[in-house]
Amino acid sequence: MFARWGRVVYRFRWATLVVSALLLGLSVVAILTGATLAGNGGFGADLAAGKAAKLITDEIKLQGTTTGSSFELIYSSDSLNASDQAYQAALENSVASLGFDSRVTGIRTPYNVPAAQQSAFISRNAHEALVVVELKDSSVKAQKYIDQVVSEVHTGPLSFVATGQVPINVAFNKSLESDLNRAELVALPITGLLLILIFASLVAALLPLGVGVLAIVGGVGGTLFLAHFTDVSQYAINVVTLIGLGVAIDYSLFVVNRFRDELAAGATREDAIATSMSTAGRAITFSGITVAIGLSAMLFYQGTFLASMGAAGAIVVGIAVFYGLTFLPAVLSILGGRVDWPRWLRQLLGASKPAGTGAWHTMALWVMRRPLVVLVPSLVVLLAAGTPFLQLRLANGDVDQLPPDNTARQGYDTLIRDFPGQDQTFITAVVYYPASNPLTADHIGDTYDLSRRLALLPNVLRVEGFVNVDPTLTKADYQRLYTGSSTSLPAPLQQALSTSTGSHLAVLNLVTNKQYTSDDARAIVKAVRAEQVTGGQVLSTGGTAFDLDIVNFILDRTPTAVGSVILVTYIVLFLLTGSVVLPLKAVVTNLFSIAASFGAMVWIFQQGHLSQQLGFTAQSIDPSIPVILFSIVFGMSMDYEVLLISRIQEEYKRSGDNQAAVAMGLEKSGRLITGAALIMVAVFMAFGLASVVIIKAIGIGLAIAIAVDATIVRILIVPSIMRLLGRANWWAPRPLAWLHRRVGAGEPVPATPAMARS
Repeated sequence: MFARWGRVVYRFRWATLVVSALLLGLSVVAILTGATLAGNGGFGADLAAGKAAKLITDEIKLQGTTTGSSFELIYSSDSLNASDQAYQAALENSVASLGFDSRVTGIRTPYNVPAAQQSAFISRNAHEALVVVELKDSSVKAQKYIDQVVSEVHTGPLSFVATGQVPINVAFNKSLESDLNRAELVALPITGLLLILIFASLVAALLPLGVGVLAIVGGVGGTLFLAHFTDVSQYAINVVTLIGLGVAIDYSLFVVNRFRDELAAGATREDAIATSMSTAGRAITFSGITVAIGLSAMLFYQGTFLASMGAAGAIVVGIAVFYGLTFLPAVLSILGGRVDWPRWLRQLLGASKPAGTGAWHTMALWVMRRPLVVLVPSLVVLLAAGTPFLQLRLANGDVDQLPPDNTARQGYDTLIRDFPGQDQTFITAVVYYPASNPLTADHIGDTYDLSRRLALLPNVLRVEGFVNVDPTLTKADYQRLYTGSSTSLPAPLQQALSTSTGSHLAVLNLVTNKQYTSDDARAIVKAVRAEQVTGGQVLSTGGTAFDLDIVNFILDRTPTAVGSVILVTYIVLFLLTGSVVLPLKAVVTNLFSIAASFGAMVWIFQQGHLSQQLGFTAQSIDPSIPVILFSIVFGMSMDYEVLLISRIQEEYKRSGDNQAAVAMGLEKSGRLITGAALIMVAVFMAFGLASVVIIKAIGIGLAIAIAVDATIVRILIVPSIMRLLGRANWWAPRPLAWLHRRVGAGEPVPATPAMARS
């Protein structure tokens, strides 16, 4: 089938290029008309915390709430005190121009807020002051003009920094964009140089780069088009670029190399294209399927941004395979022998050695002469590298995902550190009565008792709610007052009712000084949810509740996601090889690569090793990172497995000698796999230079995984295991062997000049 496809592409090469150009045009249109990518905070509506938050939104109209947003200005002076007249005059003069901006709806300073709130606007050392600027638009709209608004603030004797919701969101967007640009600027030149060294040809080196760029354009276009129909993470473009560049270059490398081998062996252009497609083309198709299967693990996490990233990754892999089977062979059909230009470069960098004499052939034979001596230490090293993963702690990423030198983050850190009350976490308890009103005497009493129990929980500073307004009032007082006429209530009680009760629920806010992703804060949420009231439910929402629910959501679905991906991958590898042993070997060795990369991730990013050198703050691992890493690493490792095993299988079918097939297959593909892995590592490490921790962690984690997979696993472990298994490598029960022949996934090896020569 693939050989026939190669001949079709050769005969209609110009028409194939036109089809590729049309896809490129559609990709550009999709980019220009694509929807805006979402942040990651809009996901999780189906979680318990999300449902509780929706109940509050639906039933309670909080006074003073708007659809707008806000940001903070933090002023400071080394010499002046916030209580000084000069400080006040300088601050008010600095923000005066904001009062004339129609986009600004309010400005709160230490000097215009009620006296009871003033302490929250002045730092503990009294040299810093907080200003809250309220904007009429939502955060998404305000991000477009926040820089203009901040630029209207006059500088003077006081220095200031802008932080808060809108500036931090802008900082993330700008950082992600600059990370992407930096990665491309670093990765493309290094990749080009490595391709020249691998191919010893300028033309051959440019082809994978061209396919990589086409795949990225197509992947970005597909991602932005997908954003019209579902929320797509703001991280998706970075991940699409990372995956697209890697797999496109990987696949092109194998197709171009096989085409050159066939031409060098005396095949015609048409035969060379047909053979390249029936071997390398078939391999990259199965490889693309396995990578897409790995990425599909993220689709099991519906309701989070991971699902959109899995879909976006599958899109770019599909486009990379499409160009590898259409655009690339069409261009090769036109170039023919000119793909080796300039030929003197090949001579300069060294000509190919005769078959059976290469370093990879020698290495494979050396390993297979002592398989256990090589295998056992290799597995021990990978297991030892993975042990830090046992100490994994998951928590949602926050502002500390930004680098420590980011201005918006520095302002946030100052706010939390220096201003009283800003380090407090609010955990919301929702007392929900589906079939009744919360303001009956019994329900008021139950809520009163609940609030007192919650106030006794460890690390709870206080509880705020409609039964906590006046400490002199008893439970009976609240029952009497709230079951009477609301118009006769004192103003504070009326305010409390309007902001914390609805037709079926009442809200209590628990205040703690524990960080919102801490175990102490999570314990409070668990304690709230363990409470019971007669005729109702006790729910919880807020940042800590979302953090806990997202972590549990991912942990609950991970066994199913991992198991499904492994099962489907096993089936695809069986269809490729016709063996039930090789897929099992592939899955097990793949898990060792993943374990090593996960251990490195925890060692670096959670435990903080290399944090100074890499410029980040040690922190718990965002729950999305292990999922993304598993999905990509599993797929990419299977990529190399498919490319290596395909070549070994080809040699085995020709010779029937397992040991010789492993040695020759490793010789013919080992250099390419190592070169492709080196390119991948360069691409991923370029993303490891990112300033946003989640992108940095993914880039470095992938680079480590690919380096381990292409060296320890492919060079040492795979030949050792295949030597120990012998002919059992290719075994399948008779019914499955019959099924494999019927399906026809294993194509016969073409008798090409290249094979006759080898």
